[in-house]
Amino acid sequence: MKIESSSEKIAVAGHHILRKDGPEAVTMRRVAHAVGLTPMAIYRHYEDRDALLNALADQGFRELADRLHRRKANGDIERQLAEVSEIFLDHAIENPKLFELMFLKPRPGARKFPEDFTAGASPTANVVAEVVEQGMKSGHFRHDSVWEIVFEIGALSHGLIMLYLGGRLGATERQFRDLYRRSFRRYIRGIRK
Repeated sequence: MKIESSSEKIAVAGHHILRKDGPEAVTMRRVAHAVGLTPMAIYRHYEDRDALLNALADQGFRELADRLHRRKANGDIERQLAEVSEIFLDHAIENPKLFELMFLKPRPGARKFPEDFTAGASPTANVVAEVVEQGMKSGHFRHDSVWEIVFEIGALSHGLIMLYLGGRLGATERQFRDLYRRSFRRYIRGIRK
């Protein structure tokens, strides 16, 4: 794929720096140097560093949402939720620095619970909400707040991932994946009807 525009070149360079060295390393000066532009030239495409970081995070959310939408949405509700949780986990393990920017770093423009979620502004949480709502409508899960459950599922997922990526678990990746799956099974049992 040939990159044509300066904006695309900036985004690719920003992604490369982010994935290699983390959100703090993504500076206008460093990205400009990687692209062969002056730092001031980048401001024609991105208002400031926050705008660039938001663009990088938004791209990560689009990638993750695309993976979620490509999944085979069949099987029982619990299998669907397990599949969704695995996609989140795979995305985080494959892109730990991007995951950090998307879900853990404070940044202007980041979606907030509950307003942005209930308004349908989260392309990834919307997928989880559809499965949870389907589970409630079918009687598999007891009736409750769909969005609170989605937020709790996200907190469980992101919290476990954060602890693993932060080196807080003395576990191999395989052991961590097993713990992650067991944790979800326990949570799902708790919301069954």
